[in-house]
Amino acid sequence: MPVAIITDSTVSFPSPVFPGRELVHILSPGWQPALPAGVERLKASDFPPALRGAGETPRLLPPRAADFEALYRQLGPNHDGVLVVLHSNHFSKIEEEAQAASGSVHGKVAVRVVDSLNISLGLGLVVQAAAQASAEGMALAELELYVRGLLPRLFGMLCVPGLSYLERSGQVNHSQAVVGEYLEILQVFTLDNGQLVPTQKARNTRQLVDVMYEFLSEFTQLQHIALLQGSPAFEAETRALRERLAEEGFTTPISEQTINAPLASYVGPHSLGLFTILA
Repeated sequence: MPVAIITDSTVSFPSPVFPGRELVHILSPGWQPALPAGVERLKASDFPPALRGAGETPRLLPPRAADFEALYRQLGPNHDGVLVVLHSNHFSKIEEEAQAASGSVHGKVAVRVVDSLNISLGLGLVVQAAAQASAEGMALAELELYVRGLLPRLFGMLCVPGLSYLERSGQVNHSQAVVGEYLEILQVFTLDNGQLVPTQKARNTRQLVDVMYEFLSEFTQLQHIALLQGSPAFEAETRALRERLAEEGFTTPISEQTINAPLASYVGPHSLGLFTILA
């Protein structure tokens, strides 16, 4: 049987249907505090724009080693190994939990764990490629090497208007968050080796389009461009970016997905993301 793929709930897929999708298993999110009775899942729109003065806002709880171990044991008998591809360890210690669980099933289930050094659609691009390769018969050891080889070709950026969520997830310090939100700064981060690195401050949404275009224009032979839409959406900005790319002759396929609740709990719901992978 093909190798099973496990990923986490911050993932978003550029395409909801892709080869090998049946091999992908997404660990369900946990929340602190627990969801009220009758509420099955959260949406990004359920989160306030900023945490300050918003009362108790749910915090994403990464899966624990026991959660991973249970899934390894469930999938192991029916698959030729399990590949775990997770969001960057800079957002949570999820990889450590997955690695600890792999030790518990050593000799029973073949497991390989990969930190994608990315999140959301960046993570989704890697998982989609891994699922297709698995469906085509790639063995576990080769599949791990293939996925690790994709990571240097993957690039991402996030524009985060409100920084209090990033403060809570440990990405910025308290003073940065307070000043950024007070001045209503559109802070732009790039993902560098899995870590959010502040690169520019957009003065307005029009300049934000320039920043996104300049980011993409640094690369040649793009395989795919994936836009992560915030809640509420940056409709004018993403439309302007698409028009500018078309005017400049970009023919790279572009997909667009809305931010999900697990990622919103880390970066805030009104965040705009841009992810691309080189051909």
